[in-house]
Amino acid sequence: MADPIIKLEHLRRTYKMGSEVINALNDVSLDIYPNQYLAIMGPSGSGKSTLMNILGCLDSPSKGRYYLNGVEVSTMGDAELAYTRNKEIGFVFQTFNLLSRSTALENVALPLVYAGMSKNARLDRAAEVLESVGLGDRMDHKPNELSGGQRQRVAVGRALVNSPSIILADEPTGNLDSKTSYEIMALFDDLHAAGNTIILVTHEEDIAQYAQTIVRLRDGDIEVIETNENRRVTK
Repeated sequence: MADPIIKLEHLRRTYKMGSEVINALNDVSLDIYPNQYLAIMGPSGSGKSTLMNILGCLDSPSKGRYYLNGVEVSTMGDAELAYTRNKEIGFVFQTFNLLSRSTALENVALPLVYAGMSKNARLDRAAEVLESVGLGDRMDHKPNELSGGQRQRVAVGRALVNSPSIILADEPTGNLDSKTSYEIMALFDDLHAAGNTIILVTHEEDIAQYAQTIVRLRDGDIEVIETNENRRVTK
């Protein structure tokens, strides 16, 4: 078996609120492998947002170790973290997080600015990715000229443009109707089939059922890890 792309060892995350200490994550150990499709589930307060932020290099554990592609993330400085985040992880958010005054093409090309790519190369790569997510005819449209599903496709394109190791999706269908949610999950199926590692954070059971593996959190601990042999497929 391949080495894990992500390895978490005894992660803990505590926050201080006044005199109170909140244990957001207690003792989380988890291996995630290349091309795995994994859903993280749990009720509010279970720790799934905290875990997502740590996986996305947006937060650091209070204790424990996080290895990404064999490199210990916990020891990185801010600049190295930012570089790793941009190169290794593609983010898809519930609220799309698109720049309203920029076109779909410009939104998708944005991560490549930080990668130091020339403008022409950025736009060529962004156009290629927009074609791949079915928006080749919407490149010059701004977010307010697109439907919710099209905006999420732009967000997926932006996540893919750097060819990251991991797609990290936080409630990616949370603002979409059922039909559009189905279309976006079909797109994630295609990304997984193409070899991407996908980590999906959701509170919706039907969305989690698309994943191969479901990690259920409760009160900052992994309650159970399920192999989903009857996963939903969109084809």
